[in-house]
Amino acid sequence: MRLTRLYVDAPLASDRLFELPAEPALHVARVLRAREGDAIVLFNGDGREFEAVVDSVRGSRVAVAIRQARSVDRESPLELNLVQCVPRGDRMDWIVQKATELGVARIVPVLSQRSVVRLEGKQAESKAAHWRAVAASACEQCGRNRLPAVDAPRPLVDYLGASAAAGLRLVLDPAAEGGGPVWTAGTAIEIAVGPEGGFTAEESDAMRVTGYAGVALGPRILRAETAAVAAVAWLQTRFGDMISL
Repeated sequence: MRLTRLYVDAPLASDRLFELPAEPALHVARVLRAREGDAIVLFNGDGREFEAVVDSVRGSRVAVAIRQARSVDRESPLELNLVQCVPRGDRMDWIVQKATELGVARIVPVLSQRSVVRLEGKQAESKAAHWRAVAASACEQCGRNRLPAVDAPRPLVDYLGASAAAGLRLVLDPAAEGGGPVWTAGTAIEIAVGPEGGFTAEESDAMRVTGYAGVALGPRILRAETAAVAAVAWLQTRFGDMISL
């Protein structure tokens, strides 16, 4: 039987009694209805996972006995970064979730000229915190013991101005022609996905200047959220740890 995995934003150590923070404790007590002696797995993003047993449940307070720690590496050998224009609605939640499951190392939410969504200041930080929680939940499900980095959303031009070209930089472009990307093993790949209406000509020019090469995913026009997941899966299959059948 598969054990429940819980992300805990706190130091963890073997052979100690540990009281869960409020949110995971509430999940264990109210959602899972755990009882004394139930086994769970804890992780905090440092690459290890900890076997634990519920010691006590008192209302919404839960104490667990942490036992053995083990290093379990489920990270992709490919350092893959996703630069994603934030789509409207809750579609970004879905993109963050699926990109995390597929092994993305970093997610950079950006806002372009054609973005419907506008985020700044406290609202941007709040959204970033929400997406980090979505990524943590996805790690609980998929078995990752390291969380992907999730940046606060910012204008695309700000990101392009602040980031230096490192490794292979790609941007999805339905009009792109030519062969597939040429990648050097051991270097990072960054894939950029535009908004619902695509990047403007000025933004496309700026991306070319900063080292992005256009790639297409076939003859069909994909929605932003579909394009992100398809691109990540394609790159992980070609250069990462997904097996091509």
